[in-house]
Amino acid sequence: MKDNAMHGKQCLKPFKPLAASLALEAVPTLKEPRLIGQWLLWLEQRPNEGGRTSAFIRPWGLNEVAPQELTPAPINLRSRVHGYGGGVLSTYLDGDLLLLAWIDDCNGCLWTQSWKVLENTKQGQQNWLRPINSPTCLSTNEHFALADGLIDMRRNRWIGVMEKDGRDFFVSFFLNQKNQTPLVIFRPQDFCGYGVLSPDGDHFAWVEWQQPSMPWEESQLWWGSFNNEGEIQAQKLLLGSSPDASRPTSVFQPIWLSNGEILVAEDSSGWWNLVQIAPQVDSAIAPPCRRIWRIEADLGMPQWVYGMATASFSGDKILSLRCQEGRWSIVLLGNEGLVTELDQPFDDLAYLCADQDRLVAIASNPLREIGLLEFDMAAGTWQHTPARQPVLDEEHISIPESFWFKGFGGELTHAWYYPPINWDGKPAPLLVKSHSGPTAMAGIGLDLVIQFWTSRGWAVVDVNYGGSTGFGRNYRERLKGGWGVVDVFDCAAAAQNLVSVGKADQECLAIEGGSAGGFTTLAALCFTDVFRVAACRYAVSDLISMTRETHRFEAGYLDHLLGSWPENRQKFLDRSPLLHAEEINCPVIFFQGMKDQVVPPEQTERIAQALRSKNIPVEVHTFADEGHGFRDSQVKIKVLEATEKFFRKYLDL
Repeated sequence: MKDNAMHGKQCLKPFKPLAASLALEAVPTLKEPRLIGQWLLWLEQRPNEGGRTSAFIRPWGLNEVAPQELTPAPINLRSRVHGYGGGVLSTYLDGDLLLLAWIDDCNGCLWTQSWKVLENTKQGQQNWLRPINSPTCLSTNEHFALADGLIDMRRNRWIGVMEKDGRDFFVSFFLNQKNQTPLVIFRPQDFCGYGVLSPDGDHFAWVEWQQPSMPWEESQLWWGSFNNEGEIQAQKLLLGSSPDASRPTSVFQPIWLSNGEILVAEDSSGWWNLVQIAPQVDSAIAPPCRRIWRIEADLGMPQWVYGMATASFSGDKILSLRCQEGRWSIVLLGNEGLVTELDQPFDDLAYLCADQDRLVAIASNPLREIGLLEFDMAAGTWQHTPARQPVLDEEHISIPESFWFKGFGGELTHAWYYPPINWDGKPAPLLVKSHSGPTAMAGIGLDLVIQFWTSRGWAVVDVNYGGSTGFGRNYRERLKGGWGVVDVFDCAAAAQNLVSVGKADQECLAIEGGSAGGFTTLAALCFTDVFRVAACRYAVSDLISMTRETHRFEAGYLDHLLGSWPENRQKFLDRSPLLHAEEINCPVIFFQGMKDQVVPPEQTERIAQALRSKNIPVEVHTFADEGHGFRDSQVKIKVLEATEKFFRKYLDL
């Protein structure tokens, strides 16, 4: 077992307290790793390059060598589909030829480039492949967005999702033609994605969902075949439910196995568990599913972005990520229900890919930041390549403690509690974190922003309030109709519980959150008197405006969280922080991207002005080039430093 840093050799030692620049400046976000033959390829979103995302490659298992960048600046791999994107890179390897296709944020177009694997590669070299041609733009620059593509080499084309004029389509582009208009090969009822080709290339499976449902609430697995023109025909529903179903079911990440069956996670049991299904060409009846493992654990996650993966297979081995009580593990599902957990130390995992008795995932744990985990199943060994060299010694790291308390309605609710470093046992200032989503999850991978606070004598509690993922459908659905009540109660209850046991100072309670977490933060200030100061990033404050102004992907989400509009108008009025700003009696600092299409900047300015009108201390920091979620490391550093300065000022610390 070994750990190597991906870039650079210098081992930095922390200052005390931990500087914001050290916590944030050079930490790339790793995404969508995949095994391609003997190669490991992944994406890095680099905050020190303004959040630009690029593709890197190296031989699998050689984490001591520098990777080769395949898409250097100014290329920026990013999709704008559904506002959150994902699924920006497609690959195909044929012998020593590698084909890449990607979505470039410079113009939203589809690009390709081919590479040849160099012979007689040496361990010390940095260039493993050479380009055969220059990047080629396949699509025209029109008003549509592309994502979630795959290479259909049999028909010499790229297949993926196009969002245009308020709906989704499956479209194709030929790989050898420039500046094409998209060829529509299928028109779903509403949303679509996660398409996969059958091993013989004759059939296609995909996921659909319809407003007002989100894909993790109600979605369907579909299957069809290609006609002579390459269009999808003879579509058949295999699994899942639509918005009018009496028993909602969600499907996640279909995979076409080598035996012709489809592996997919579905949650009709209340948990995302894996099933196998064998579609039949000549049958009008949906084939039966074979549940390969029933467990009270989630083997899937909410599909906010394309490209997510929690299951994979290698030969006859099926592997999956498993989440139980907020911790992830990797399991091997064998014959006759035999399940083996792989022996490795990481419990915050995502983006699993397996091939030829090897696997890769994005992995972290309370002592290690995110990195590439490579696991050799034949040898039972692993290596981990963190995104950067460690910046904290282990004795300076606050380890999260699993913390259960009575939340809304007396339900047991989960959080992670981080004690201050060198805690003296006296009640400490406490920062409550309300995650975004709100269908997200508080993970336990090493987060140096949390360590920034614990190094300054703060305790932190990261709350998995009702509605969070990773605890089954019933836990997620606690928030159904209860947004602004359940989440608020749970965050306040977590803080009060820690006060009652002497771990938190009643007079030094802060809360912070972004997006939906920012809404929870503001609602907690309106409807409780627990907190003394708050920080909000691109926070939802006007629920009625959200019914008119938000983007298409989330246009129906409020129906789940609050109820349909305008039938539930009073509930929207009762829970909009903007309409109850007079109830806020503590200082608030706001951070807003001016290119935000999810939460318009006007929302932040309106609630800030409402607080100013009653002489509540307010700061508003805007960033001209940021959208919903900040990407630039310098912006993130400014946000963290300004938050800490604001808290110290108004808590008199």
